[in-house]
Amino acid sequence: MNHLAKSFSRFSLLLALLCLVTFTVSAQSNRKLIRSGNKLFAKENYRAAVPFYEQVLANDPNNAEALYYAGISYMTFDKEKAADYLYRAQKIKPNVDRDLSYWLGRADHINYRFDSAIEHFKEAQKNLRRRDEERREELAMLIQHANNAKREVANPKDIFVKNLGGVVNSAYSEHSPVISSDDNYLLYTSRSSEATGGTPARDGEYYEDIFETTRIGEDEWSPTKRVAGALNSPSHDASIQLFDNDTKLLLYRADNNGDIMVAERQADGTWGEPKSIGPNINTKHYESDAYITKDGQTLYFSTSAYSEYGDLDIYVSKRQADGSWGAPKSIGSTINTPFDDDSPYYSEHNGTLYFASTGHNTMGGYDIFASKYDSVARRWAKPVNMGAPVNTPDDDTYYRLSPDGSYAYLSSYRIGGYGEKDIYTINYIRNVRVQGQVFSKVDSLAIPGVELIFNGLQADKRPISYRDVTRPDSAFYQVDILSGRTFQVQVSKDGKLITTEELEVPMTLNDTTTIVRNFYIDYVDTTATRAGVLAMKPIYFDTDEYNLRPESVNELDRVVAYMKANPLVNVSIEGHCDSRASDEYNMKLGENRAVAAYEYLKSKGISERRLVTVSYGERRPAVPNTSAENMQLNRRTEFRVLERADQPAKQ
Repeated sequence: MNHLAKSFSRFSLLLALLCLVTFTVSAQSNRKLIRSGNKLFAKENYRAAVPFYEQVLANDPNNAEALYYAGISYMTFDKEKAADYLYRAQKIKPNVDRDLSYWLGRADHINYRFDSAIEHFKEAQKNLRRRDEERREELAMLIQHANNAKREVANPKDIFVKNLGGVVNSAYSEHSPVISSDDNYLLYTSRSSEATGGTPARDGEYYEDIFETTRIGEDEWSPTKRVAGALNSPSHDASIQLFDNDTKLLLYRADNNGDIMVAERQADGTWGEPKSIGPNINTKHYESDAYITKDGQTLYFSTSAYSEYGDLDIYVSKRQADGSWGAPKSIGSTINTPFDDDSPYYSEHNGTLYFASTGHNTMGGYDIFASKYDSVARRWAKPVNMGAPVNTPDDDTYYRLSPDGSYAYLSSYRIGGYGEKDIYTINYIRNVRVQGQVFSKVDSLAIPGVELIFNGLQADKRPISYRDVTRPDSAFYQVDILSGRTFQVQVSKDGKLITTEELEVPMTLNDTTTIVRNFYIDYVDTTATRAGVLAMKPIYFDTDEYNLRPESVNELDRVVAYMKANPLVNVSIEGHCDSRASDEYNMKLGENRAVAAYEYLKSKGISERRLVTVSYGERRPAVPNTSAENMQLNRRTEFRVLERADQPAKQ
């Protein structure tokens, strides 16, 4: 071997040794980082654990162990990323952990992949140790939850869920919305970095604090701030309910394992020091949420004090003569389950108790349920899951109706939110009024007796249909149809389908929206043609005027006499113009000319129900607008008969 070859061989050996040392140091560093992350993971401080795992992945993107633990950690605040990390871990090392199938199922479930979740849960069941009965029961329940979620998501309600926005919601958890009686002042609870001066709790999240904001627009809120004064303590504090004309506030405080407190608004607008709601309510156990009815006589609250296994149940207490709260009683086994039943809210609007539960037929985590009280049988009805999209496969809690009961607030984790739990509004999609007329394409005459059928689908794909027929007196139709969808409109006359048109109806969340939609069809109304123009002269107008001439009154009196002699006849009053001004101006002028005749006929006792006004502007000249004489003939109002066959119109 020559000298150069020997030197190259020694260099290669040194390089290999250096790489081995670097790899060993890097591997040791990664193991140390994972151990540091796992210590925090074991304490459920997932946010603090993630950076350690991410540092490992920066060094080694294919480290299955780091991907696995990071994926589980992300389940608490970034569930889409959680699924990605867990699946990457599975691809690299399928046996990275015996619980991998369990966590893949959990991640798929909350990301709406229910069939895949069920498969993973079943796989996890196969990997269970014989004595692991608790996990076996949990997996069976998770499979049921996934089936529940699959069913509910496939049959959604016509409800619009809207995030309250980035002014209120943050990358941390926001919950417990409390709205004032005028719907303009919002209290809520947040674990954002602004809570408790940015001091983290044991789990790495910030302590809960109560924040406030005011409405500055229909969907706009002023910049939020922590409530000043005594409401917020160094530990967890959460808003619950404004009551007594918004002068008092129920709140949660972490004292004594969790108590319900009451604070009063001071003369200067600040909140006073919270005080315990009373010894019959607060115990050494966990009290989490409450609601006082509008009359101030009944308190619903959730507590773990009387549960054999420490789960939350809902109890009821009555106001005593001295103002204190009496001994609580369970709301009953119809509502309470062996799991957590929390966040009670009673609506006087509809006599319904809303609450959150991890029991019953939940879609996963907490779901919102509703139950009505039967005053005759003196019992609560079986709770009904409010379904999708109110509920999700994750936690949904703190359902609270607005003061007028027209919409609700709630807190939940949803894909596309700002992070962790956000506050949302729940709006029921409302009907919109669609109205208009049906005209002939041939002669632009309005056609009575036309049937319109609006066919569409509900959110759960069930068909819905609405029908109306154009009125004999005006060819006018009107239907109230569910908004937020596309309808196929079948237009028929005398039992024959003439056309089918598509109508896209925007979503509305109020009951006052009206859409005008006219239809133009290939049809000539021969009935109207036979009725023709009344056998009398039109009335004429001066240039740019709509005042009645003296001679016009005589013609109008003839119309009055004709209509009184023929009570089954209605009349279309049609205003026309010459072509001197713009089309838009002439349409308005024609309308004024028709209205002038309309008002005169009304003054003579003709019911407005028998009259309809139409403006054609310059669009239907009687003669060409080629001379001053011809233009005078076009400045007119004509009267067209619309026969009725149903019943005599009232005079």
